[in-house]
Amino acid sequence: MGQLDRDYEEKRDYIRMRVDADISLIYAGQIIPAVCVDLSSSGMQIQAPRSFQVGDKISVTIDSEHAALKGLEADTEVVWIADIEGGEQKLGLTILAMK
Repeated sequence: MGQLDRDYEEKRDYIRMRVDADISLIYAGQIIPAVCVDLSSSGMQIQAPRSFQVGDKISVTIDSEHAALKGLEADTEVVWIADIEGGEQKLGLTILAMK
């Protein structure tokens, strides 16, 4: 199968790693618990318990489970949204800067 025959998801420039990790979103002065579904070097997919808009800027913190390893802190922007039941959303975030 050639590159043109692949689905869009398979054409990504960056490999996505499935993580299913608890994260904290910081938006408008609020800390919002969420789940990181997958992560790449340029972005992440998350599931959030509230609504956001494309273009919203969100700080994301993923704590490390290992005391010797630092967690991830990043400034991100919402680039796509998929509503799911219960008022939650799946969000595609692009990483603007790592802290």
